[in-house]
Amino acid sequence: MKTYYNSPIGRLVITGSMNKIMSIVVDETSRDFAGQLPDYMRLCVDELDGYFNKGLERFTVDLKLEQGTLFQQKVWTELLNIPYGRTTTYLKIAEKVSTKNAVRAVGRCVGNNPFAIIAPCHRVIGTDGSLTGFAYGLEAKRLLLELEKSKLYGKQFKLF
Repeated sequence: MKTYYNSPIGRLVITGSMNKIMSIVVDETSRDFAGQLPDYMRLCVDELDGYFNKGLERFTVDLKLEQGTLFQQKVWTELLNIPYGRTTTYLKIAEKVSTKNAVRAVGRCVGNNPFAIIAPCHRVIGTDGSLTGFAYGLEAKRLLLELEKSKLYGKQFKLF
């Protein structure tokens, strides 16, 4: 089952199955999907709307985290632990899921995160506080961090 949500960073295509969200990705080429949405898909759309328009800080939708490798699952689960309005680094995630030597592998996993917005890969920054990589562009990452009014961006602990 698919539906979409028009967000400030582009059209989010939401895919779900068996009462869980399987992916949320930006895809400007997608077409409208018609039909009645099951409750779990409606909840996802409502929560995305709450995030973008009403300051929702915590999502409750169920994600199908069983996809991908065990390492990817660990990284994506760690993304879910980054609090709203906060940032972390690729290095800190690598240290939590493996070792600091895994920082590049963590970067690849974060870049392949199938749960845009809900598993907040936009909250992951470089160790020096720089905005680094985001599948949907650095301007989208900046917009999301500004939306959350992140207090821990960069060395000066301010946003930009």
